[in-house]
Amino acid sequence: MNVSLLIARRYFSSKKKRNIISIISNISMIGVAVGTMALIIVLSVFNGLEDLVRTLYGKSDPDLLITAVEGKSFPVNNILLNQLRTAPGVSLVTEVIEDNALLQYHDRQMVVKMKGVTGNYFAQTNVDSSIVEGDHRLRRGGEAYALIGAGVQHELSIALDNRFSPLRLLYPRNTGKRMLSMNPENAFSEQSILAGGVFLIEQQIDNSYVFVPLDFAQELLQYGDRRTALEVRVAEGYPVAATQVDIQRLIGPKFRVLNSDEQHVSLLKAIKVEKMFVFITFAFILLIASLNIFFSLSMLVIDKRKDIAILMAMGATNRTVRNVFLLEGAIVALVGAVVGLVLGMTICWLQQTFGLVSMGMATSVVDSYPVKMQSSDIILTSIAIIVITISVSIRPALNASRLDVRENL
Repeated sequence: MNVSLLIARRYFSSKKKRNIISIISNISMIGVAVGTMALIIVLSVFNGLEDLVRTLYGKSDPDLLITAVEGKSFPVNNILLNQLRTAPGVSLVTEVIEDNALLQYHDRQMVVKMKGVTGNYFAQTNVDSSIVEGDHRLRRGGEAYALIGAGVQHELSIALDNRFSPLRLLYPRNTGKRMLSMNPENAFSEQSILAGGVFLIEQQIDNSYVFVPLDFAQELLQYGDRRTALEVRVAEGYPVAATQVDIQRLIGPKFRVLNSDEQHVSLLKAIKVEKMFVFITFAFILLIASLNIFFSLSMLVIDKRKDIAILMAMGATNRTVRNVFLLEGAIVALVGAVVGLVLGMTICWLQQTFGLVSMGMATSVVDSYPVKMQSSDIILTSIAIIVITISVSIRPALNASRLDVRENL
């Protein structure tokens, strides 16, 4: 057995250590355990929030979204659509026209995101599974219907299928003139449509989106053959990443092909940045908690000066003595880290299984805080503990290896 490790283990488990050294050592282990546990829990919560965002937006997001690199819209013809529909891995292509419009209902009004889609849209996404009232179909009996968010319905107090008070959607006319008309009636194009259903997906979508048939949006916005986006559903068995590359190569550099994460890159990046700063913050807290290891090792060196002198007199090298105290610090940190990891993973498992901590909001889409443990977080936490342990242990270990043998025998 390694001599340094054997002596370090003896020092760690010795009952003859001075009481104050033992207390500081125990405080060190508790500090490392609490810091490790907190780090695992917080990182798991951020992982859970990231997955929750993907799940929420996944109900309305396509597998791939095609937009123009320049401008808000682009012309679409049958040649482009046929190229996409026959491309390997493409199951479905949906044409989309999306823009802001003014929604009026009775004496109330608000600006909404109007999204005109072709009839195959609900085979593309799972919005129809989020219907809380009415019907998701945008065409019934040859008549156009709007599918509105729950927040929009609440804001305007909209009643479904109210033929006496349909929704009025207004959009500025593209007259090509620099001067606006003095007559407001000529400044906006207007169309009416009945509200046929209400969806509940995610607060930002619920509070702003209205789905309408593509031809309705096409006429109101005067878009003609132009579209703001094309949404692509990838066939089962085909990897999304490979299909994304193939479509990008097919349609050229004038278009941008985005996967699900890239469609919400700002939000997901914000979560990742917050997670990184939280990791750094808790790593500093862990460093402060580990300073007790420095103090306990420094006091242990003072207490064991005679033992160190005897070892050196018996032929122990400076490296051997230095390793004794480095390993002593490592054992203290290891015990605390293992306890912290076990406690942290246990608490995360209990939260996943039983939902112990509630979100505390009646309108939340989930009852409890989402958590998800990842092996990468455990590895990062372990690396942080190793670096911190070496940092706080190296100075006492060097001091021990530099003791004068003759002065301490």
